[in-house]
Amino acid sequence: MTATTRRPSDQDDSRPYHHYDEVAEESAALVIKSYSSSFGLASRLLAKPVRRDVHNIYALVRVADEIVDAPRPGQTEAQRREALDNLEAEVSSALHTGSSSNLVVHAFARTARRTGIDPTLVTPFFSSMRADLDCTVHDEKSLADYIYGSAEVVGLMCVHAFLADEPQRKARYDQLAPGARRLGAAFQKVNFLRDLGEDSGQLGRRYLVGLDPDNPTIESWRRWLDDIDADLAAAAEAIPLLPSGTRVAVCAAHDLFAELARRLRSTPPEIACRTRVRVPGPQKARIAASAAVRRGVPRTPTEVSVS
Repeated sequence: MTATTRRPSDQDDSRPYHHYDEVAEESAALVIKSYSSSFGLASRLLAKPVRRDVHNIYALVRVADEIVDAPRPGQTEAQRREALDNLEAEVSSALHTGSSSNLVVHAFARTARRTGIDPTLVTPFFSSMRADLDCTVHDEKSLADYIYGSAEVVGLMCVHAFLADEPQRKARYDQLAPGARRLGAAFQKVNFLRDLGEDSGQLGRRYLVGLDPDNPTIESWRRWLDDIDADLAAAAEAIPLLPSGTRVAVCAAHDLFAELARRLRSTPPEIACRTRVRVPGPQKARIAASAAVRRGVPRTPTEVSVS
């Protein structure tokens, strides 16, 4: 396969390997559907070609996360590390060759080669996944590195997918990257708070500096929620700059996590550590509908201009 920036037509079945490509991408979509109701809801609001690429990105993220967070019975840490190393090697090879016998890796490589995702984003991601096997208590530096590799680079990968068919891609990427990083960071921090008890009790990890899972104070809890609110506010400023076909989906994802943050703020931390805070399905649907109303109509050309 030859790297290209053109999105191949979904109707182009002249290639002998078209069916395998299609099955790989369907497999990636199934991973997301099975694991993430919130993300699945938001991603359905994307235009089909972009949705496919975003599914391909998140499926790889999910598979790597499963390796480090959900070991098979009897699986040792050394075996998990070997599995993660093997997955990274498969991705590296597929980025070069354009194919893989691993369906999720194959789908990711197709998206990466088509949209310009390269090892500068893939390597930090695997470094953060590997950190989950090495580091149990984070300091500010290790936490910042972890959040960058586990969440911010995923947002940057999505920006590549969003801009695959746009002119001035480099300038537009530079324009959108800061907001994408802040949104990814907010998502990760919300999940840290939601999973505080499980991360500490079952996985033996402490991510958030200054927040003791065994004795979470209101002050430390609110400090991290303030940090999340600042990330979400910065990310919201970038949403009008997104390509029109992606704004509704990103806005819906942003607003879903903003609602989670609001619910976490109203939940005593000692209770949140025992019960995972969620947004009910009907409320998720209302949030998505509201995002469609607010972001569904393209804004003026000045909102997407490149400075």
